[in-house]
Amino acid sequence: MRGSLTLSPRRREGRGRGSLIALVAFILGFAAAPATVSAQTLDEVVAGVEATYGRVNDLKAEFSQVSHNKSLGQDIKAEGTVYLKKGGKLRWDYKTPSPQQIVSDGVNFWVYTPELNQVNKGEAPKALAGPAGSFLAGLGKLREEFSVRFLNPAAKVDGAGRPVLDLTPKNPTPLLTRLVLTVDPKDYIVRQAVLYDQIGNTVTMAFTKVTPNGGLPDSLFTFVPPKGAAVVPLNPR
Repeated sequence: MRGSLTLSPRRREGRGRGSLIALVAFILGFAAAPATVSAQTLDEVVAGVEATYGRVNDLKAEFSQVSHNKSLGQDIKAEGTVYLKKGGKLRWDYKTPSPQQIVSDGVNFWVYTPELNQVNKGEAPKALAGPAGSFLAGLGKLREEFSVRFLNPAAKVDGAGRPVLDLTPKNPTPLLTRLVLTVDPKDYIVRQAVLYDQIGNTVTMAFTKVTPNGGLPDSLFTFVPPKGAAVVPLNPR
């Protein structure tokens, strides 16, 4: 995604890349519908995740993110709040390292950078129409969208006893070639997601304060440029 936005300085382009990878890929999201069975087998974990996400229409959560640029050997950290809703609707409000909003109603796509007083606007990326964009359907039909295995079949879980799934999209895109999810075995909430693009860059995201099915209004996923802000066409490559 480098160079896909008319954003500067260079640092912001790096952060924008991580942000867009995350929104296009993680839009797969996570949910908090409770369950009571602690899954041990791959089939149990997959069934739990599918059942959980199948019940979610929208969700809100706080996130922390580390974007790793492989070629530069650079890590960029960010934090904020994400809102997701069926129909390709999303809103990423970045608080650090500097404010930025990425919003889509499923048709239009906006990137607002207050430091530049600039709004980039375009059509929602085509990638949002795939399993990454339809995050609820994607995780609600995990085996239809991904080839699934444990990251470490011998251990199955991490040091905290949480299953770690290694997912390969059946229809990969340049922005999403692999997805590693760490799942809470009690409620099947995804606590961490690691996203890989085709050249080995990664975005690692951790999620807290998840609120599913809060009835998020559609108005949350539309954006009106602030008065005086420059509106620049967004032309992703």
